[in-house]
Order: sequence, then structure tokens, then C-alpha cells
Amino acid sequence: MKLYSTVASRLEAFTQMIGDLRSRRVPALCVGLSAIHKAHFLYAAAVELEEPVLVITQDETSAARLVMDINSMADTGEVALLFPYRDFSYRQVEGVSTEYEQTRLSVLSRLAAGEASIVVASMQAAMTRTIPKEVLLANTFSLSPGDAVSMEELAEKLSRSGYVRRPQVDGISQFSIRGGILDLYPPKEPAPVRIEFWGDEIDTMSYFELDSQRRTDTVQRIDVSPANEVVFSEGELSTKLSEFCEKLGNRKNFAAAKAVLEKDLEQLDAGVELASEDKYFPLAYDTFATLFDYFDKAPLFISERTEAREGARGLFWQYSEDLKILFDEGQLCKGLDSYLLSPEQAEAKMEAHRVILLDTFARTGSGEGIKDIINLSPLQSSGWNGDLKLLQSDLIPLLEEGYCCVVLAGTAKAASTLANDLARMGLPATCVKDLKALQYRKVLVMAGTLSAGFEYPTIRFSLTTTGKAVITPSTKPRKRKGEEIKSLSDLTEGDYVVHVAHGIGIFAGIHKLDLHGIVKDYIKIQYAGADTLYVPVTQLDLVSKYIGPREDSKVKLNHLHSGEWQKTRARVKKAVDEMADELIALYAQRMKVKGYAFSPDTEYQRDFEAHFDYQETDDQLRCIAEIKADMEKPVPMERLLCGDVGFGKTEVALRAAFKCVMDGKQCAILCPTTILAWQHYQTLLHRMGNFPIEIELLSRFRSPKEQKAVVQKLQNGRADIVVGTHRLVSKDIHFKDLGLAIIDEEQRFGVAHKERFKEMLAGVDMLTLSATPIPRTLNMAMSGIRDMSVIEEAPQNRHPVQTYVLEHDDGVIFEALRRELHRGGQAYYIHNNIETIHGCAARIKEAIPEARVGVAHGKMPEEELSRIWKQLMDQEIDILVCTTIIETGVDVANCNTLVIERADRMGLSQLYQLRGRVGRSSRRAFAYFTFQRGQVLSETATKRLNAIREFTKFGSGFRIALRDLEIRGAGNILGTRQHGHMEAVGYDMYLQLLEEAVLEERGEKKASRTDCSADLTVSANLPESYIPSPEQRMDIYRRIAAVRTREESQDLLDELLDRYGEPPASTLALLDVAMLRGEACAAGIRDISQRGDTITFTFGGEMPVEAVMRVCAMGKNKRRLTLSAGIEPKLALRLEGGEKPLPAALELVESIAPAEGA
Repeated sequence: MKLYSTVASRLEAFTQMIGDLRSRRVPALCVGLSAIHKAHFLYAAAVELEEPVLVITQDETSAARLVMDINSMADTGEVALLFPYRDFSYRQVEGVSTEYEQTRLSVLSRLAAGEASIVVASMQAAMTRTIPKEVLLANTFSLSPGDAVSMEELAEKLSRSGYVRRPQVDGISQFSIRGGILDLYPPKEPAPVRIEFWGDEIDTMSYFELDSQRRTDTVQRIDVSPANEVVFSEGELSTKLSEFCEKLGNRKNFAAAKAVLEKDLEQLDAGVELASEDKYFPLAYDTFATLFDYFDKAPLFISERTEAREGARGLFWQYSEDLKILFDEGQLCKGLDSYLLSPEQAEAKMEAHRVILLDTFARTGSGEGIKDIINLSPLQSSGWNGDLKLLQSDLIPLLEEGYCCVVLAGTAKAASTLANDLARMGLPATCVKDLKALQYRKVLVMAGTLSAGFEYPTIRFSLTTTGKAVITPSTKPRKRKGEEIKSLSDLTEGDYVVHVAHGIGIFAGIHKLDLHGIVKDYIKIQYAGADTLYVPVTQLDLVSKYIGPREDSKVKLNHLHSGEWQKTRARVKKAVDEMADELIALYAQRMKVKGYAFSPDTEYQRDFEAHFDYQETDDQLRCIAEIKADMEKPVPMERLLCGDVGFGKTEVALRAAFKCVMDGKQCAILCPTTILAWQHYQTLLHRMGNFPIEIELLSRFRSPKEQKAVVQKLQNGRADIVVGTHRLVSKDIHFKDLGLAIIDEEQRFGVAHKERFKEMLAGVDMLTLSATPIPRTLNMAMSGIRDMSVIEEAPQNRHPVQTYVLEHDDGVIFEALRRELHRGGQAYYIHNNIETIHGCAARIKEAIPEARVGVAHGKMPEEELSRIWKQLMDQEIDILVCTTIIETGVDVANCNTLVIERADRMGLSQLYQLRGRVGRSSRRAFAYFTFQRGQVLSETATKRLNAIREFTKFGSGFRIALRDLEIRGAGNILGTRQHGHMEAVGYDMYLQLLEEAVLEERGEKKASRTDCSADLTVSANLPESYIPSPEQRMDIYRRIAAVRTREESQDLLDELLDRYGEPPASTLALLDVAMLRGEACAAGIRDISQRGDTITFTFGGEMPVEAVMRVCAMGKNKRRLTLSAGIEPKLALRLEGGEKPLPAALELVESIAPAEGA
């Protein structure tokens, strides 16, 4: 924006600073700037100097804040780039996540290409070794449409540059090949790129979305940079490593190191890639390059030099200690030991640039060697919270002094509203897009936000901003058609499946069968005994994966044609109907009770919401709106709010509580455990401390005397909000005027307690929170019964967790724990065996004597557990050795290292949940998933480990099968009684029956369709040459089978063209068969089969008599159609003279089916 350059150019100090840089009167010191002023000066300097600028900060958090503010000022995308610090992996582990390395490469590539104007890095990041600029440029190549390049050569080149070949691109640094299409995701590009070849020439290139895998915009040129900071050409590492081993000779002190290196060499010679080549940095490059080498005598700004120097010394000390341990273990040795600049080397590198020091306060000794000192005294203001009167009282004195006042209001819409509001209050306010010159005695309202406001009294300029940074919403991924039936795409042989008509069997793969010269794909399902069923892939929608409550339990298989499956279905249907009856009766009863209608939001409510420290997600905002709308109705609210741990349910509930108190009513928050109540109480104090609200806690953390006082306050209405455990439902508790009850983790309360709530809370609004993530399918089934709000979107700006998968090694683990303690953090150590957990804690205590170690597991009495959690929250425990109990524990922002023993024994979603327990603050978090290599891993464990490894490598891009979460979700919400029924028919079928029962009970008709099977002698399949990956082939088969309309068919055809190129005739035939089935369902046809040249159409139930008679009476059909009546009427069509079966069947069905909209 011009505004910021305009303001800076009027400041004498800024002009002086630019003059110093141009005349090389450096180093110069600029004193008096707080964080927001630094961002302003840096942005304006980059615009003025028109050359790349490097900024070094004291730590990564400050760097990230600077980047955010500078980019908000620029208003044109990323002007400032953050160059993060990364940890090197010196040991060979199974898998390492590489998000930070990829971000660094992206920044370096843009710098080398001259596309970066401001790069901000912490001192630690700038000291870390990286790929030299000349090597990066030599290994970067560009691609454009029309380039002559063979796909095989390109694939080889990408593999050498560190890209990983995958069946489908899910994240950065991957590529995939399908026919004449190559997908690729270079670190520098904003999105993955799809390249289509015509022979050995690039035909077209376009970006595509990771979620839908569909193309978006075309692109004319991309630069492909290496995917790793350590790059070796083919065989180079092996050669250099063997030379290095020879140099070491047989000296005794190198024996351990040589053994480790030779082991790596063996792996390389056997053609196995090393998981990490970080430790071979010194062998890869002759020069020691860092970020500084990418800038040639450029302007260098150092923020808070004293702290930056301290940080550098601390980092280098830790690094030296780590090197000693690694030398002792033989992981590193002389010659493999240069990965970080020493503080002195870093100083020397910085002196080669034109340095400006930016300090908030003048310090003794900060003037050494300084050529010029620039003093400023600007002011910083905290964000505006949305209160108009407060803003008016701030602006009037400034206007009287002749100031130019700018107010940033967030969005363009908010800016125009605010300008009108201020004008109505009599202030000279207008809404403008930008500002090229200062306009005094005016209030100018603009879109945008910063982390704080600022004021420069010398030029009479003030800027006020809304209270929180607006994060540009990431574009929501488009959901693909048929996304909800994705569970089959991860089917592997041996999995249980459910066929709608035949029950539970075992999936035995896809088989090609050749019948009379026609090749078709069938899926084979084995049933009890030797029964086998072949299902045409065109009917894949009749088959779903069996998802049962327990992953490893044995499932009873059905016999084909035995009738037992029909009985099971009928039994479950009866149970489901009863459940729907109960729930709906309960719901109807609540609807009859008169409740209290809360008033619309007040000014206080808006003020309270504006003080939330984070940007709300779209899901949070939607849930808040739904809850408030319910509260404003005269009927009592009963709403269930679901969302994963850490998705922001608490904030949603607090806003409802605040609304309740604003109407003079009381609010009760019920928690299952003492410690959760304590945490909610602390959150309430933090969020509502500035408002006249009386908050009380009722639990075992209060003495009997204190509890008595709280009970008294509730009775006479002096307490507004009370947080408590089941103590809140004791007989002696009476509220003066209760308006809202919030129940957290409902599933953890007993039935008796719930009944007591119901009794106590008749006519009171109820909001229930559940941390069980609700799958979409269950949401659909349940939404008819209970009002549900679901938060599915994770909060923005969570740092990725640096994840390692490795064989259990005490050396690595203890070093990781020591490092966490050294930076003042805490750690979780998961040991999932209660018998040996105390021994494990003792072992850790012995290895790290300075650590305070605690133990927690589910068999402890609740009081003891609460004490442990409280100690952890109060930072009295450094390492908590515990079972997976922390899944349901409390949030401890200071715990940022997680170690899991025997990760191969845990389900993927459980690991995902556990990993979500760290990385909940602005500090970087680490997770170590360990397994015991020595033993033979079971097949399931191997599969899981591979999945974890992938999940580590590609971070969030890898889709986790949240299958057991779906089950847990269903079990908790539906109650244990329903578990057996779910087991009997599988999850998908159960939900289908539940949804039908609910609709039936409410008197609505489900848009039911008779499933039609079609088996014609047509070559209809997806050839392996067209879609090589079995998983993707299965996914597409599944989605083709679900096609019902022309639009769906066209949409899927577009996707096939986009992702795989021109479809062969057999694939187009598949789509036509799907269309035929869709039309036949509408016409009431249950089955279409072909024998020789006769196609038979069997009607299920009622036949559309008029339509059939009309078709039979048509001249061309008189001889070739035969109608036979009966319980299931049949219509036979005889094909004539080489007529193709598919078009003939389609034409007939279309003439019987009712016209759309009829």
C-alpha cells in the first residue's frame, strides 16, 4: 500500500536511515522502534531501495510476526518471506518430516531467481548450513509448454533431485506419472502442476488442487528446484563416502564412526536410499554456505542485536554438546562436523553487509563501532476492540491536535460500515482504498489489519487497527462427487466387506473374467464355507467396507442364500426403529416445554468476542451463529457441539455463556473431571476477567467451607457462572435463575447423573460438547434427531510438528528430552504398560537426573491424577511418563516433545490424536514414534508403520484413515446398547438403516431407489495401462458405480480426462452402464441381464404399466419386445442384425423412465 511509504517518507529518521544505507555510513543504530514500527520501516525501506533486504531477528516467533505485519502492509501477497530454522538428522531414522526444509528451499529458490524482496530469519536459521547458491542454480531447471523433453529423462532427473515418486501427488517434493501425464509439486510453486505430454514434447501445463486433484489455472513456465538441501548426483555419495572411509584408515579413535559409515555405504551399494543425507553435508559441498551468501552486500537489518547474539551463543553451545555425544557414539567424526556457523563467523558474515541495527531501547555498549545513531520516539497502541464510543473518545483529541487518523477495519465491507458509523457520530470520516498524501483533521477508514497500531507525533499521524490479525481464508477444498463413499478406495485383499443383499464376506481382489470374448472386471467376495460371489465392478456401490467397533476382532461371515443376513438386517432395523422412536419422543417433549428467549447480542457481547486472541475458523463462526439463534428462540435449546480436540469448542461455549449472563441469567458448566473443571475455570478467568462477571469453581479443589459459600452464592444469584464436576448435581444445589447448562465430554458421565441433569434443567437451554469427531455420514443420520453443530476445520497457523519414525534408541530419545528441558519446555513419554511404567520412569530419571519425572495412568484414583495434571500445568513436572490417557487429558501449551514407545501397536488415528497434544503454542514441537526393530512385526503393524512413515514425510498432505475415529464417534454418540447391532451389519449399513428409520418416524419419505444390477456383454473396465494404481482404480470404479445422472457422468468424465488423459472405449462403456442403471432405477427396473441376443429387464414391485404398454405398442418394437407378467414382471428385448446391446438397452429404458421433473 502507498499509505505506509507515504508516512515513512515524511519521517526524518527514516530518510536519515535510507541516506546512511546509500552513502554506506554503516553500521547505523536506530533506537526507539517497537515491533510494529520495525515492520513499517522494513516494508518502506524495501519499497524505497528496490533491492532484496535481509532481516535477522532474535527468535523465530518475532520473525513470524514481522513477516505477517509486512505482508499485511503490502496488501499484494507475499512480499516478506520467513526462512525457518531446521534440525538436522545425524542418525539414520526410518522417516523424517521435511516441511521446514521445503520452506527453506522455496525461499532460497525465490531469492536465487530474484523474486524475493524481504527475507526474515532468526539468528539460528541464518547460522545453519544450506545448499550453496551456485549448486541450487545448477540443479534448477525450467519447464514450459513446447519444450522437447522425454518423460523418462524428466522422471530420472526429479528422482536425483530428491523428489519422491508416488501413485498420486499428496504434498510438496512428490511427482507421479499416469500415461502421458506427469504431476509434480516443486517447493517454489504455490500449487502442484500437471504436465501433459504429446510424445516427447510438453503440450500443456496447469496447476491443480491437492484435494480434488482437478486442474485450476494454466501456467506458462515453472522452475523446478531440488527437493533436498543436500544434493548428490547419481552414485556420487557412494564414491565420496568410500573415499572418506579410506582416509579414516584404521585409527582406533575412528573405529566406531567407520563402522557406522560402512553400514550406510552397504545400504547405498545395495541400492537402498538413506532416509536422511543431512550428515553428509560436508561431503556434498566444498563451500560452507548459509543464507548470508544469497545476499551480495545487501542491506541487512538486525532486530535486537544483544538478544540475537545471546541466542547464537546458546545455540552454538547446545550444538557443541550434541556433537560431543554424536562423536562418542560414532555417528559423526572429524570431517563430518561442520553444520553451523560459530557466533564469531556469523558476526564476520554480517559485517560484510550494510548493517542497520533496530533496537527498542538504547543499551550500554550497543554503540561500539556505530557510525550513526538515529533516535525516534513513536508510540504503539493496542488493537481496537470494536467499541465505537471508545474509538470516538480516542479519535477526538487527536483530531483536535490536527492529526491525520487512519483506522484499519479488517475487511472492505467492515471499513465502509465503520466509516458510515463514525460519520453519523459527527466525525469527519470517509472510507478510502489507499492514501497517497496525508490528510490532516480527517479520519480515513481502510481495509486491512496489523498486530498493533502506531503513532508518529512528529508528523501528527496515527493509525488504529482492529484487535486481531485477519488471516486470509484458505480456499476451501472442493469436495469431489462421491467423496462420502471413499472407504472402498483403501480396500486391500483380506478386508471384510458388506454386500447389501448378501451380507459380510472377505474381499479377494479384482479379477478379469473373459466371457464369450468380452473382458470385464469383477470383484471377488468369499463367504462362509466355500461360497464365492463375483460382483461386476459396475455394481460396486452395493458393496461397502465392513467397519466394525473393533479393528482386530474376528467377524462372523454369512453363507450365501441362507437367509441369515436378511434376519440380521431385520433385527437391527427393529432396534434402530426403537431408538429413533425414543429419541424423537424425547425431542418432542422438550419442544413442548416453554423456555426463555434470550435477547439479541449486546455491545458488550461484541466487545467480548473481539477480544478473542485468534482468528475464528469458518466452522466456529457457523456454530456460534447456530447456537445463538437457538438461544433466541422461546423453545429450550438442546444442541450437540462436536469437534476434535483443539478445534476451538471451548470458545464457542464461552460465547454462549457470556450471552446468557448478559440477560441476567446464570450459567452452569459441567465437567467430568476435577482437572478439566480447573482448566475451564482458568480459561473463564482469562477471557472474562475484564467484565463484571462473578465466576465460581465447585470441585474438590475447593475446601468444604469455600464450597458452602459458592452454594450460597448460586442460591441468591450472586454467582453468574459456575464450573464444576458432578458435585454440581448434588441435592443441595439450587440456582436462583439458571439459563444455560453446558455439559463437557457428555459421554463420560453416568446415566444417573444425566437423569438428574434432565430433572434439574427442565426448560433450561442445554449445550453439550463432545470431543468425538463426528463423521459426515453419522451427522446426516443423526441430524434428524438432535440439533448438531460440527467443527471439522482445524485452526489456522498451527506449526507442523517435526516428526521422526525410528527404531527405539535410548541415546536419541534421552537427547531429545534433554534438549526440550534445556529450552524450558516439558515432555510426554508414552509407555502403554501399567505394570512396567514405574520402571520406565526410573530409567529416565537415572539417565536425566536433573529432570522431575511424573507418572500417570488410568488406574490411578482420580484425586491423584488431578494432582499430577495440576503439577504438569504448574510446570512442577518436566517429563510425564504416561499411558495413552493424555488423549483425554488437558491442554499443556508448554509440552512440546512427545515420545511414543511401541508406536507400531497403535492405530493411525490414535497416533494422530496423540501427536495433536504437542505443538499447541508458538514453539516448535517434536514427535518421536519408536518401534522395536529386533522383533518380527505383524503384517498389520508393518502396514501401520509404513503409513506412519508416509504420514510423517508428507505431513498434512497425507490423508489419514480416520476409520477407528468414525467408530468411536458412532459408539459414543449412539450409546453402548447399539454397539452389538453395529457389529452385526457394519457401520455403513447401520447408518443407512438409522437414517431411514428417523425419516420414517418423522413422516418423511427417503428418496429410496431400487438398486438395479446390469450385466450386459459389453467390454466395460478400467485398463491398468490407463490407471496403473490399484487403489485409484478401485476409487474410480466405486465413483462410476455411484453415477446416477447425466451431469454426474459428465463431471466424472471431465475428471478422468483431466487426471488420466483420453479414456479408452471400455471406460466410456463403464460410464454408460452406470447411466443405464440410474435410468433403470427411475423406471422401477431391478435387474438387466443378457443371454445371447436377448436382454431381459426385470421389474421390482410395481411396473409402470402405461409407459411399458406405450413402448410395446411402438411399430419398431412390436416384434422384438415380449412382456411376461407375474410377481416380478419381465420385459425381453431381442437384438436385431448386429445391434449393440448398450445403446439399445439405454434407448428402451429412457423411453420407459419418467421424464425429469414429471
